[in-house]
Amino acid sequence: MTLLKHELKQGRTALILWTTVIALMLTICILIYPEMAGQMSDVSGMFAEMGSFSAAFGMDRLDFGEFMGFFGVECGNVLGLGGAFFAALSGISLLAKEEKEQTAEFLLTHPISRGKIVAGKLSALLLQVIILNIFVTAVSALSIWGIGESPDRRTLALLFLAYFILQIEIAAICFGISACISRGGPGIGLGMAALFYFLNIIANLTEHAEFLKYITPFGYTESADIITGGCLKMEYVSVGLLLTIAGILTAFFQYCRKDIH
Repeated sequence: MTLLKHELKQGRTALILWTTVIALMLTICILIYPEMAGQMSDVSGMFAEMGSFSAAFGMDRLDFGEFMGFFGVECGNVLGLGGAFFAALSGISLLAKEEKEQTAEFLLTHPISRGKIVAGKLSALLLQVIILNIFVTAVSALSIWGIGESPDRRTLALLFLAYFILQIEIAAICFGISACISRGGPGIGLGMAALFYFLNIIANLTEHAEFLKYITPFGYTESADIITGGCLKMEYVSVGLLLTIAGILTAFFQYCRKDIH
């Protein structure tokens, strides 16, 4: 519990900053929708005719004139990329920073096993992601209520759930990588999140690359699939959950056996 509180205290500034920025950007996107709603139908038709560009972002299957279509593309990108970057940065530094900041000797001399250290840091990571999503979801719901829109609650909940699972998966993968490196590696975390995002774009461009959706967590956050299908694609989610478990197990295995300098 002490370690959990310590990690939450150390990460609170980043958590507050990222949560505020993501919530603010989502609020702005939602609040400008009434001003743009009348123009969105024409824009939607224009985007639908842009071929591969539209397919890359799923804009060929969504109606921008409807709130859910607008929210899925505009707000989905904000929450998807913002949440992914936060999760990656948080996960990639938790275990590696003990060597980088030369605090490992102090930590490991305490009567606490390495397994408990990993468990405490993992709990802090998951709790931060949960806090971010609760706050962002609440702010988005208030903003939607404020503009008088009443979208399908189930579809909206599925969108937020998909992005929450995405953040957990990326956080777990980066957490596992963190146990294998001796430096903070924020560039590695950001690179992983960006790589997953662009792999999904490539998968949308051609049928020959659709297998990439099994690799990238953005494959099951595709707003066009969720809004039109009314469900998450469990074949992609299942692979994502396996990668999440693999990242966590890697963290425990590697950190408990590595030589920490």
